[in-house]
Amino acid sequence: MADQFSRPAELPASREQLQNRLRAVREQLARLDALEPAELMSEEHERWGERHEQLEDQVDELMDLLDEMEEE
Repeated sequence: MADQFSRPAELPASREQLQNRLRAVREQLARLDALEPAELMSEEHERWGERHEQLEDQVDELMDLLDEMEEE
């Protein structure tokens, strides 16, 4: 988890950049949702689930960073 002193270099620095990145990640998540494999017990679904979780984690991290900016 990044804090105000250790924001990863690969993350956008400005509020506008964070919001744009958040919007892009949410769009990726929506596209991925539309591609969910029907077979829940397949390797394909497992890979889909891992990618879905990664994107959800990115959304959470970006939201946390935006919240931190509001507090500053």
